[in-house]
Amino acid sequence: MANNTTPGTTWSSSQTTVRVTSNASGVKATKRDVFAFTADELGLLHSPKNPTAFVEFKGVEGLITGLQSDRIRGIGALSDTTTNTSPALNKEISASPTNLREAEEGLASPKTRLSFVATITTPRLERKKDPNDPALLAQRKAIFSDNSLPTKKELTLLQRAWSAYNDPVLFLLTVAAVISLSIGLYQSFGTARTPGNPPIQWIEGVAIITAIVIIVLVSTINDWAKSREFKKLNEKQLERDAKVIRFGSSSLISGSDILVGDVVKLEPGDVIPADGILLNGYNVMCDESSATGESDLVHKTPGDEVYRRLTEGDEGTVNSSLPELDPFLLSGTKVLEGVGTFLVTATGTNSTYGRILAQVSEADDPETPLQSRLALLAKYISWIGGVVSLLFFLGLFIRFLAELPHDHSSPTNKGKNFVDIVIIALTVLVIAVPEGLPLAVTLSLAFATTRMLKDHNLVRQLKACEVAGNATSILSDKTGTLTQNKMTVVAGMVGSTYNFSDKSDASAASAITSSKSVSSTDFVRGLSPKTEEVLLQSIALNTTAFDSKDEHSFIGSNTESALLGFARDHLRMGLLTEERAKENVLQLIPFNGAYKCMATIIELKSSPGTCRVLIKGAAEILLSKCSRIILHTKTDSADTDTIELGKEDRERMMGTIDKYASRPLRTITLAYRDLPLSAEGNKGGTEKTNFPLEYLLADLVFLGVMGIQDPLRPEVWQAVKDCKMAGVTVRMVTGDNLLTANAIARECGILLNSDSSYEGAVFRALPELEKRRIVPGLRVLARSTPEDKRQLVLLLKELDEIVAVTGDGTNDAAAMSAADVSFAMGLTGTDVARQASSIILLTDNFASIVKAIMWGRAVNDSVKKFLQYQIAITFTSVALVFVSGISNSSEESVLTPVQLMWINLFQDTLAALALATDPPSKRVMERKPEPRMAPLITITMWKTIITQSIYQIAVTLVLYFAGNNIFSYGSEEISTLVFNTYVWMQVFNMFNCRQYDDTLNVFEGVFKNWLFMSVSSIIMGLQVMIIFVGGQAFHVVPLTGPQWAISLVLGLLTLAVGAASRCLPNWSFSRTPL
Repeated sequence: MANNTTPGTTWSSSQTTVRVTSNASGVKATKRDVFAFTADELGLLHSPKNPTAFVEFKGVEGLITGLQSDRIRGIGALSDTTTNTSPALNKEISASPTNLREAEEGLASPKTRLSFVATITTPRLERKKDPNDPALLAQRKAIFSDNSLPTKKELTLLQRAWSAYNDPVLFLLTVAAVISLSIGLYQSFGTARTPGNPPIQWIEGVAIITAIVIIVLVSTINDWAKSREFKKLNEKQLERDAKVIRFGSSSLISGSDILVGDVVKLEPGDVIPADGILLNGYNVMCDESSATGESDLVHKTPGDEVYRRLTEGDEGTVNSSLPELDPFLLSGTKVLEGVGTFLVTATGTNSTYGRILAQVSEADDPETPLQSRLALLAKYISWIGGVVSLLFFLGLFIRFLAELPHDHSSPTNKGKNFVDIVIIALTVLVIAVPEGLPLAVTLSLAFATTRMLKDHNLVRQLKACEVAGNATSILSDKTGTLTQNKMTVVAGMVGSTYNFSDKSDASAASAITSSKSVSSTDFVRGLSPKTEEVLLQSIALNTTAFDSKDEHSFIGSNTESALLGFARDHLRMGLLTEERAKENVLQLIPFNGAYKCMATIIELKSSPGTCRVLIKGAAEILLSKCSRIILHTKTDSADTDTIELGKEDRERMMGTIDKYASRPLRTITLAYRDLPLSAEGNKGGTEKTNFPLEYLLADLVFLGVMGIQDPLRPEVWQAVKDCKMAGVTVRMVTGDNLLTANAIARECGILLNSDSSYEGAVFRALPELEKRRIVPGLRVLARSTPEDKRQLVLLLKELDEIVAVTGDGTNDAAAMSAADVSFAMGLTGTDVARQASSIILLTDNFASIVKAIMWGRAVNDSVKKFLQYQIAITFTSVALVFVSGISNSSEESVLTPVQLMWINLFQDTLAALALATDPPSKRVMERKPEPRMAPLITITMWKTIITQSIYQIAVTLVLYFAGNNIFSYGSEEISTLVFNTYVWMQVFNMFNCRQYDDTLNVFEGVFKNWLFMSVSSIIMGLQVMIIFVGGQAFHVVPLTGPQWAISLVLGLLTLAVGAASRCLPNWSFSRTPL
């Protein structure tokens, strides 16, 4: 049903009511002095999609004019603006409570009306004196904001401190410490003291509270440092470039610098950076599931066509009976097909993605698999520790009650004794809870991701660090990953016999056997004008690349840049914008992964009603679609001469293509076809050109083939060798010719004589059982589709492989999502591929994948190093306190609560810093990957844990119970000696735990880890200070030289015990499922 929207009337919908009236008044003194719309008004277009508002804003033309932009030249290309003499638009908008923004602001009600007056101005399309006027951009940014997205709100230091302190055990310990302090203060200052007894009873309470404060502070600082590293990582992840038209030229800018009014280019694989309206495009299909939840692809229609069809008929009539037309582009959604440009109407927090991000920015980061497993292990250990602590408390409490009738001390002393029991029991619980386990993996991940960034790996998902280390198979692309992606055209052929090759390229020259092979310069001189023209058109017009500010390069794929460079150097090609301006481009079909080609259709000026289809793509595929071939003649004829493509010519061309490919050169075929615009395949009818690619791929004229050289990266051979040594199989999955792929694979060491290679089509046709049989030996899959890659990933996973995969295209996203860990190309990859990835290779270099494997193994190793250390110290501490407390008639523990708090500080936090940050050594690539769900604690680790626990418990109990008889020291000296010896055993055991396998050299690379040495030195220094100045707070006295020697020697013996344990046979220890 149509609704009138003539001036003075109102059109209503479920969301908005828009009334348009004539008004000749001047501009109000508001933001509309500059632009016709505010950010809130533009927001009506997209929250939700609102065709009515689009019509009332006068479609694309109204938006373009009101935002002082230009659909061809973008923002910044306009001169001063003057007020149009036509009436201004006075839009009176009212909204129901369902309107999202007004409901949030509490403004919405059925009677609410927000009025504004907008004076639309008519720009003069003249260039400013300074086209890069910063004031113009600053003004637009101030009014509409830039495209910076909201980030997760950072916790303050106070909030972090509360989070560290928010533990029931610490609460109880604090309460007990306060009670102890109160009683101590009363005993010290509220009662009469005998001479020679200083008031020191309060010191222990203060010491415990101080220890709690220090633990909280250290945890807070650790959390802040970790958060800072992850913040840097997240900021790096949000960096994304966009291709915009500003000041009349195309440029590449940061996505966060996009402004309202910008004209942005779209290509397959782009993630739409801001909300907007499609200006023009071909077959633009978007995946809006991230914004709307709908999984179906949404076809986008240019805004002008939508406006025309919505308003066609009587003037001011909205045709609401039309099928749904959608010109609206939502930020954060993905372009899967088509190309085009759009006008930005909302940025940053005003955009769809910005609003969604603001709602979820408070969500916590998900746990990685290793964090989950360690949290579960910590839960079991805590449960055991809780039971031991409870039994310990009950044992001491029963003894306390039993001795109470015989205790003739004051009530205050009795109360103090009871509080001491509670404190020591709670301290045992604090020791038993392995808070350092989750911290260790978090610190290790933070350290690894920061260092990986220096190795050009940007980690998007933390779990990728863990999984990458255990990868057993890598499916790698060829171009840019194994090769340098520095492409140049070094050989080529027009027709079936006219060849050229650069003299500087020996491999290309040797590939050409024809006597007609000449240099590229002589080659161009020998072309007829018409042949040169169609060759130039095939390269300059059939491309999605555009000019760079650097006149020697282009912004686009490297393959296209190589062809454009050839055209610029040899075919006298000017700027791409100038070349495109010479022709009327009717349709552009972007690269199709299934047919491995792209096409552009231009109007053939010499023949009205006829168009020319320019196609380029995979050599042998397009050759099979050709029925005619251009005839090379040096003539000035009005048209190019073609002949039927015979068997002999086809074989000759295939031979040349194979020779190119085997060198290896990437081969690109250029073909064309002329056909009438009225052909049956034109789905656009008489209104527009809309040929499907399938229809165009027939009866093509073979123009020529280009050989593009892309040298192998010099470091790839060693990287592949390292992977093989590490038990990781490297497979190449590429869209290139099989001969090219095999040549590159042999050159970099992937393909050996005993290995196999297949084309995608052949592999695809194999029975499932046959695929399973050949996959272990498969090293190259050429001419493969993204679906082939995905199927290979799934097949390898079924064979219990841990699969890593690289990808750069939009269609790679499925395979990347299916893999255990995925690497996207940072330079050449699409936004969709990057979003589907776990790690982004910032330099597209295969060697960075090897670095990622090394760091992944380092993360797993670091956690295991700390795990064996923490379990040993937790077990010995709890066992010593339990045994000594129960067996001692005075209910005193071998270690006091303050001493235990000091031990807890370095066992949970400082040791995690030291052991969880070891960088990877070269030895990590000398062992095979660990299988899925391998035990966290290996047999070698159990040997270390058990032998260290036995040694430390034995030494400590002997010193505690027999120290007086052995050394004839006083009780205070013995207590201090026991505490000092126990701490030094833990210090040296940290060195011991730097290896969790059978390696005897525990000092390997220790001086390269400054953090380990720093933490170890801090622990040692603090322990020395505690012994000399700790006094009553730690219940210690200064030790003599011989006593220090005893402590240090017994501590050093942990290294000998560790070495001995590694020499024990593994069969003497049973495997644990942990």
